[in-house]
Amino acid sequence: MSTGPGGWARRAGIAGAALGAVAAGVAVERLTVHRAVRRRARLSLDAAGPFGTLRGTPGTAVAEDGTRLAYEVDAPGAAGGSAPTVVFSHGYCLTQDSWHFQRAALRERGTVRAVYWDQRGHGRSERSRPPGAQAPAPAGIERLGRDLKAVLEAAVPAGHPVVLVGHSMGGMTMMALAAQYPDWVREHVVGAAFVSTSPGRLTDVTYGLPAAGVRAVRRVLPGVLGVLSAHSALVERGRAAGADLLAGLVRHYSFGAPRAVDPAVARFAERLIEGTPIDVVAEFYPAFTAHEQTAALAAFGSCANLVVTGARDQLTPHRHSEAIAAELPGAELHVLPETGHLLMLERPGELTALVDRLLSRAGAARA
Repeated sequence: MSTGPGGWARRAGIAGAALGAVAAGVAVERLTVHRAVRRRARLSLDAAGPFGTLRGTPGTAVAEDGTRLAYEVDAPGAAGGSAPTVVFSHGYCLTQDSWHFQRAALRERGTVRAVYWDQRGHGRSERSRPPGAQAPAPAGIERLGRDLKAVLEAAVPAGHPVVLVGHSMGGMTMMALAAQYPDWVREHVVGAAFVSTSPGRLTDVTYGLPAAGVRAVRRVLPGVLGVLSAHSALVERGRAAGADLLAGLVRHYSFGAPRAVDPAVARFAERLIEGTPIDVVAEFYPAFTAHEQTAALAAFGSCANLVVTGARDQLTPHRHSEAIAAELPGAELHVLPETGHLLMLERPGELTALVDRLLSRAGAARA
């Protein structure tokens, strides 16, 4: 097939047709309310919601290629010198603010030292861009594992035990850390929480769509994203026009029971995803096809482990979490009913309680 402008246009058409059913389904709800009303509602929710406002002591870690990675530390005075530092790694197209509810709960408790960081290209962290390059270097999951190591070295006091918590791509980042630094993980990590993530075989995921259509999309999507990335300024201007459709897609794929989610929380999820530039989306997407880190999970075998997912997660279905738990004898596995991919926003209380339980188990294991 041609890779010229006409060829990419045809490929984009195939991708659009494959995704049309979902787009049409979520658009029906949008047609019942006037667009101006929806826009005013979004602005009102943006102004009223407290989400994303929690800030800690800022810091910067420098990755091996010079990329500056932003992190923040919540370090209450009550946290003991030997208490573990909990490091939260967020998912694709999100930021450290996606942990808002867990952060608020731990901060209120005042006994846990916690680190939240933005993966490269997300939030306040820099883009990956080699010296003199016109385009960013591909952000493979292995590189993200090395980024996490840089953050740990910068933000965690020497000798402190660590509890790692990762959602989606953040959990994959933890696996990449273990694949490259297994001895460090065995020595320092006393607890790990894998939240709505996968050890590999992501090409088997169909997102609730017909498998044939998904295969067609996968063949063309990297090229389509590349074309969109090359015209990122135009695409970003066009995002506002598609805000209603994006909102429907975010709800459909983020939450297991969208109508039960607080509208302010749903809008917060939209804002996080809207804030990810299209060229960052394009830069990261190929990394998921190559991700396969089942063997790396062995490095977490001696620590306390939590695996949690939503029964209605369409992006990393619960069978992927079950595969992780099968590699970690003694791991607690929880599949939350009526819950989708962003369970830290949809079921914040349940996840926070499970993380609390993990911290207790990690402390008991150390003792």
